[in-house]
Amino acid sequence: MNKVVSPAKGGKTLQTKTTQHKQLRKNSVLRVLTVIAGALLAAVGLELFLIPHGLVVGGITGLSALFAHTTEMRLGLFLFLFNLPFIFMSRKQVNLRFALYTVLGLACLTIASLALHRFPAVISDPLPAAMAGGICLGLGIGISVRFGGVNKHASDQGYSLLSGGPPKSTEVVIMILNCAILLIAGTLFGWEQAMYSIIAYLLAFEGVRFSLRGLSDSRAAWITSNCCMDIQEALENSLNREVGLAEGSGQNGELSTLFCLINKMEEHQLRTIVLNCDPDSQIVLKSAASDQRLSNLPS
Repeated sequence: MNKVVSPAKGGKTLQTKTTQHKQLRKNSVLRVLTVIAGALLAAVGLELFLIPHGLVVGGITGLSALFAHTTEMRLGLFLFLFNLPFIFMSRKQVNLRFALYTVLGLACLTIASLALHRFPAVISDPLPAAMAGGICLGLGIGISVRFGGVNKHASDQGYSLLSGGPPKSTEVVIMILNCAILLIAGTLFGWEQAMYSIIAYLLAFEGVRFSLRGLSDSRAAWITSNCCMDIQEALENSLNREVGLAEGSGQNGELSTLFCLINKMEEHQLRTIVLNCDPDSQIVLKSAASDQRLSNLPS
């Protein structure tokens, strides 16, 4: 006998899905605007404060500034060229939507940098320029990374904080590259400018860390639903995450519980995917470090 769904229940489910889609569109628009704002803020820090005074920070941004100075070409061009390979390298590690936000952030950073290049420095004194530029750059990168708009490998600060700290070998390489960039900057622009560059770098690091506070912790997601097979397939395809069975058979039509480890940036997308599969499902998110249930999972 076929199961009959009452009109009231069907209408409630349809209304729930409609509300979820509206909320998803609203969040997507907000996310796009935030990514653009972060990229613009980073471009302001570079073109209106740091670059006019010959101040160079570490990472891909500093490398781009050095190439722009030695070749007398626009900074925005090198920002785009040097960041683009990292997007393709990390494509298998992130979902398509995150990659699109990354491309958007990179494009906005490039265009804004090209547009602001013609304007003079806002501050004539290099010390306050280093402070203001470092803060603007760090906050801008952090905001964009938080919402998926700047490739997390584009700066060693964002990479370290998002991944919980790079491996020791990678950390040493990053440190050596940053020291080399600052030494070259000192040779080209003068050692006084190099000292100001170090100040800008440290402030940019703190700005990124402040913006990304809380993102480095892994989250344990517990999902209870009657549609666990559909949810598991959707999460594995969309988030590229391994989803395990904690309780139950995992078959559709039977109440079961799934678990999955994600980062904070993926929380919204996980909720969207799960609720699209089953609006009546229950989702519990906890810090993986403090979740005692992880130790009781079947091996």
